[in-house]
Amino acid sequence: MGLLTEGINEVIATTDGNAAPMGIINRSGSLHMVLFRGSHTARNIARDRWVVANFVFDPVIYVRTAFDDLPEEAFVLEAIDGMVVCRLRDAEAWAAFAADVERSSDEALVVRLVPFHEEVLDLRLHPVNRGFASVVDATVHATRFVGNRDPWLKQLIEHHIGLARKCGGPREWEAVELLERYIGDLTGE
Repeated sequence: MGLLTEGINEVIATTDGNAAPMGIINRSGSLHMVLFRGSHTARNIARDRWVVANFVFDPVIYVRTAFDDLPEEAFVLEAIDGMVVCRLRDAEAWAAFAADVERSSDEALVVRLVPFHEEVLDLRLHPVNRGFASVVDATVHATRFVGNRDPWLKQLIEHHIGLARKCGGPREWEAVELLERYIGDLTGE
């Protein structure tokens, strides 16, 4: 499977009618995800034993799927070898994986992934954009901030929001505004 690179690949993971930003860890060809218990994604993967990695380069989708559900029309069902999986309609590429819980704790599941299908739908060049990367980082920190209100995470979020404003374009700025609304809702500001 050629879509994932070594390291942690940030994707929008889809399960049955659910989408969320996730990191797929690729270490020497071994693929894993760490899922926090209580999430729709963790429940769906443990139940259905599949996940789809959607390659999307829209920062607003990363923020929105971290905190909200997408409408039903955002998804497409794909039949692969007798199995039906769910992907994002607007993905540029996607890869489907069999997913098996390898380890489980009170807080998280470690899931081993085995690829079984991938498809490139719309190949576009995406130059490195620090604004986009900063939106992703701020969103990751914000999802953790939800659980513990750690002031250090709030500082990291603010740092990455500043970088997104400086280095991003209109779509990154829209994503930052959306993230700030979510953070404001979390902090009561």
